[in-house]
Amino acid sequence: MKGEYSSYLERTPDEQYKRLIREILEKGISKLSPMVDKDGKEINTIELMGATPIRFNVLENGFPFITERDISGFWKSAVGELFAFINGVRTQEELQEFGCKWWKYWVTPEKCAKRGLEAGDLGPGSYGAAFANFPNANGGTFNQFEEIIKQMQERPELKTHFISPWIPEYTIRNSDHQQKVVVAPCHGWIHFNIYGDKLSMVMFQRSCDVLIGCPSNWVQYSALLLAMSELLGLIPYEFIHMISNAHIYENQLPWVDEILNRESHALPTLKLVRTHKKIADYRKDDFELSDYHAEPAIKGIPVGI
Repeated sequence: MKGEYSSYLERTPDEQYKRLIREILEKGISKLSPMVDKDGKEINTIELMGATPIRFNVLENGFPFITERDISGFWKSAVGELFAFINGVRTQEELQEFGCKWWKYWVTPEKCAKRGLEAGDLGPGSYGAAFANFPNANGGTFNQFEEIIKQMQERPELKTHFISPWIPEYTIRNSDHQQKVVVAPCHGWIHFNIYGDKLSMVMFQRSCDVLIGCPSNWVQYSALLLAMSELLGLIPYEFIHMISNAHIYENQLPWVDEILNRESHALPTLKLVRTHKKIADYRKDDFELSDYHAEPAIKGIPVGI
């Protein structure tokens, strides 16, 4: 990897995760969620539109892992999920091959049938379809990552290094249009910018469950920044996370209090132990975590489905 991490002892504790949670609690609005809990009961959310952007200089102050609870048990699943999508994966069976098992709650026969899909299929409007098989004007498909990497290599000065997970034809639902995705993409609007020998990345997120989704999103997209930097021969500089709808489910509030009362620690180190010539060849085991010191793991935080 081009560029070196600062010493762990020189890094300062990062409290941006707790700041985000407090901002939602202080400024958010309570409303009924379109999601339900695992028992099928309605749940309310506390939602904040346009949360303060979160910025990480990954080499200067460490890699974006939350430290208020230990996530070392599942971070690789998050990385595996994103690289599965980059490979065009759209079924639960394929996701499991990349080490990601948590989609089972959203691809049940009942949920897929509502969208006119086979059981286990995330749909043609899902992340994998958009990233690797985006519909083009000629009736074929378009691989966004392959083409953007080529553009970045040939025209690094451009401001159009942008990837979108959103295919309106499959994500909009109204009386005349059936949605063709089990969950409309929540994250994955990615904007890369090259500054000399440095690569910055903004990930815009439409909807973010801050207790369940946010920790995984930070890890997987920062891992993407490392892999993209390696491919392009650049220094991984900044990861910026911008959230449109940041929310906490009201049945998560007991866990919120516990997290806010915990200590924050300096961020860890994530390095590539293997490199590849194509972004689609990266896998979760190509990344190695060290210097990770966190508060104990928390089990049982509820999720909306």
